[in-house]
Amino acid sequence: MTRDFEDHCWQDVIPADELEVYRTFFGRQVQGIGPRPALLAIDLYKKVYRGGPGPVVEINKAHRGACGDYAWDAIEPTVKLFTAARAAGLPVIYTTGSGADAVSATNRQKSGEAIGDGYDIKEEFAPEDGDLVIRKQRASGFYGTPLVAHLNLMGVESLIMCGESTSGCLRASVVDAFSAGYHVVVAEECCFDRSLVSHKLSLFDLHHKYADVMHVDEVVAGLQAMAGREAAE
Repeated sequence: MTRDFEDHCWQDVIPADELEVYRTFFGRQVQGIGPRPALLAIDLYKKVYRGGPGPVVEINKAHRGACGDYAWDAIEPTVKLFTAARAAGLPVIYTTGSGADAVSATNRQKSGEAIGDGYDIKEEFAPEDGDLVIRKQRASGFYGTPLVAHLNLMGVESLIMCGESTSGCLRASVVDAFSAGYHVVVAEECCFDRSLVSHKLSLFDLHHKYADVMHVDEVVAGLQAMAGREAAE
């Protein structure tokens, strides 16, 4: 099913006149999954799931920076995305932090909370043999890392992206990917933030300027079609 360009989570926070401005200036056809794609998962590490599901404001009292329900609600659709990507033979790439004292993704104060295994990828999405894990020090997975060199070696020409936070590390990585010449798809239900408003506003802006924001069922259908074509060849 082809959805309307604005059929996404931001419709309840973007005023109608601003939707019209963006539709007029940035309106276009959604390209969908680009050629030779890879799956790039931004910061699906254990730290943001600490404290389990629950309201972010409550979870953060004990686990500063955790994303509560927003993170946990994204697990099931993200597992579906990973399953479809692996079935289609896509390269799978992760970013994560490089250490408690080395990550400066924002200018926030350090919490002092022990990281432990917090930068390990959560078990549901654990890297498999042959996957690539990029350790980063700033918000973007591209800044100061060998990510582009690896993408070139893999022959990757486009990216499907998921992860967190939508307004922070994901957004920075999408903008840098676009700037590096990659077509980007963002799986809407597979990214999350500590702020629902920031999540929606960021997806709105990314969709109109730098990426195709698609519902995960659309992405999965595209990957299944890709896998079917390759199996038939």
